[in-house]
Amino acid sequence: MHDIGISDEIIERVMQRRGRLHLYDNIDPKKTAFVVIDMQNAFCKEGAPVEVPESRSIVPNINRLATDLRKLGGDVVWIVSEFSHHGGRSEWENFFKHIVASEVRERTMRYMEPGAEGTLLWHELDSHEDDINLIKNRYSCLAPSASTLERVMRSRGIETLLIAGTKTNICCETTARDAFDMDFNVVIVEDCCAALSDREHQATLESIIQQFGDVMKTDEVLDRMGK
Repeated sequence: MHDIGISDEIIERVMQRRGRLHLYDNIDPKKTAFVVIDMQNAFCKEGAPVEVPESRSIVPNINRLATDLRKLGGDVVWIVSEFSHHGGRSEWENFFKHIVASEVRERTMRYMEPGAEGTLLWHELDSHEDDINLIKNRYSCLAPSASTLERVMRSRGIETLLIAGTKTNICCETTARDAFDMDFNVVIVEDCCAALSDREHQATLESIIQQFGDVMKTDEVLDRMGK
């Protein structure tokens, strides 16, 4: 787990701007979804082509928050990335062509195609049959046509998204930004998120707390839900 949080400089700036650090004093669990992003073999398994080693360390906190939110009547959503490809071209060609290194491009495409090992939820996560399982094919779960997350959340009357998973600064952050623009209440659960470095993890926490939502640890979230 990343041993770093929001700097004193940013906390002071936020306090001067709005007079408080946290946006939400209370969180209604029955209108809340815990959205866990990309905690799958492709990112969690040692030696995987897009491994995020720190992702394995946040599993206990994710399991704890998921368990308690279920008891309080909220939703747990597991979102994994997968990408179809045909004739050597991916459905997200811009990503695989320009972002993924050429020497691992084919391996990564095969590892993250529908049903492949890389798309499977990490085995240490405590998923339940009543949880929601969704697939995305872009960084943000809320990008147009990337997944059905928005439609599912609206249909269930969800107002608050607790965002967790990996990478903090990529899929978690882009989803948080989109969610705020769509008028969801947004909380990045900082000890349930992982990046490739402390610096990248912290940068997201500081961006979100200033403009796009709230940042809390697991204990703080549970306290605001009355647990």
